[in-house]
Amino acid sequence: MHKKTALWAALAAVLMSAQGAHAAVSAEEAAALKGNLNPLGGEKAANKDGSIPAWTGQQGVSTSGAKVGDIPVQPFPGEKPVAKITAQNMAQYADKLSEGTQALLKKYPDSFRVDVYPTHRTAVAPQYVYDNTAKNATQCQTKDDGKSLQGCYGGIPFPIPKAGIEVVWNHLLRVENEATDVTNFKNIVLTADGSRTLATQNDQSNQYPYYYKDGSADKWSGEYFLMRFATTAPPFKAGESLVFRDSIDVAQSRQAWQYLVGQRRVRRAPTVAYDTPDFVASGANYFDEVMGLMGHIDRFDWKLVGKKEMYVPYNANEVVTAKLDEAYGQHHLNPDKVRWELHRVWEVEATVAGGKRHAVAKRKYYFDEDSWMVLLMDGYDSEGKLWRTTQITPFVLPSTPMLALKPAHIFNLQANTMSTTQSLNEATYKVDARKPETHYTGDAVAAEGVR
Repeated sequence: MHKKTALWAALAAVLMSAQGAHAAVSAEEAAALKGNLNPLGGEKAANKDGSIPAWTGQQGVSTSGAKVGDIPVQPFPGEKPVAKITAQNMAQYADKLSEGTQALLKKYPDSFRVDVYPTHRTAVAPQYVYDNTAKNATQCQTKDDGKSLQGCYGGIPFPIPKAGIEVVWNHLLRVENEATDVTNFKNIVLTADGSRTLATQNDQSNQYPYYYKDGSADKWSGEYFLMRFATTAPPFKAGESLVFRDSIDVAQSRQAWQYLVGQRRVRRAPTVAYDTPDFVASGANYFDEVMGLMGHIDRFDWKLVGKKEMYVPYNANEVVTAKLDEAYGQHHLNPDKVRWELHRVWEVEATVAGGKRHAVAKRKYYFDEDSWMVLLMDGYDSEGKLWRTTQITPFVLPSTPMLALKPAHIFNLQANTMSTTQSLNEATYKVDARKPETHYTGDAVAAEGVR
């Protein structure tokens, strides 16, 4: 019996190796999620000087004030900045600033600054997410050299990561509601001359089958993100529509369909991915820069650099709920409205893989240790020069509870532009009941085409 067991174990190991599969952590390691780590994988303890507090599992936010949709405007009313970082004093804070943030301070010395507020660790989740995360720790595996997954469901896949690509998967499968709707989200472009233009205004439905409460790893299809939107402005683009479906299987490319008003038909849109210019944002960013990082990750090699303390946008409810004129300056967001905090982040470096191509030769990503979402990204050209930098402005959503990711602000430092994808300013964000998955198909888009 023991010989048979050993034989099967050896065979399983060979099969996993042949598929590029990697096992999750041991039960002993996973026990840390009930010890020194919080249930999502972040360190529970405060940092040495207490400027990053201990994680308590409570958001501690005010829910009695004004809301825009489901988003409270002032989760921490009355708080004031503990530091204001400008081009003049940035040197004393440089070890906690990304290269991209420092570049913006230098580029716009008279208008851009970083207002640092007291840190609040609001990245929490419902209990079923914690339970699923604990299961994932010992069951979730990568395969296809890390480009695909198996055995994961309903929680952070790798709460105790051993490799950079596992941290990236944690971002792609970060905590989400079953479904959300956003009415009147906008893609905004700030141009080199300082003007603000509306690329598109859209109504959007998002669905996250990976987080269905009644699902399981065995029943799940592997599609983790379903998205559909219809453009409502400007007039010449009104009526256009896009739908896509993302999978954990690298062999299954993004399933995407686009309805074009001029052609009055739905067509497949296989290039809505990677470094294709994002036509929804007038080409001012790439499709995989939406939400910090979106879509398949097979064009890069991912190196886990380590964990560090950094100033990052966080609990940014005030800026995402502000009126457009209050949220934006000429070349960047209004610093009076943007909240930055000190948090521990995982740094992951992405370089274009052998035999692959991408317009951005290297990227540095900074992932929040508690929520696992990308908060900052710096992108470099083929000569190693900083070219792009992205800021995510996540907001507290007490009704779930969770920290939510949206929108992304992508700076092209060479073209002197900023593109905001999926701006919530003057929009309505609502947690919603999920729709039939047939809603997210080309046929459904065709059936509702009106022009």
